Amino acid sequence: MRILVVEDDEMILRTLEFRLKKDGYEVTAARTGKEALEKLKSNTFDLVITDLMLPFVTGMEVLSFAKATFTDLPVIVLSGSDEEGTIMDAFKLGADDFIAKPFSPGELTLRVKRLLVRHTARG
Repeated sequence: MRILVVEDDEMILRTLEFRLKKDGYEVTAARTGKEALEKLKSNTFDLVITDLMLPFVTGMEVLSFAKATFTDLPVIVLSGSDEEGTIMDAFKLGADDFIAKPFSPGELTLRVKRLLVRHTARG
């Protein structure tokens, strides 16, 4: 299972990468939204985890592109903002899950597993 992690905070990115690799996933990292779009165009992924606040291209744009291009690709949105409007906007664009920062790596792992199981059962 291949996961694209889009996060500009190096500490959070390293933590997510470490945890997901430990769980047996193949992880590709992108530090900007622009880099994420390039990786989405040239690779296939089973799941995308994206922060919302990114340099150059926002996480909402990454989410929107992912859902428009790969309709059944699950996307988990991470955000330091827990404003209801932001969360609702992410779900309207097709987010499959939303995790507010700070979050526990264990919770993220459970949500990733749940989404991938549901996604592979459909496919």
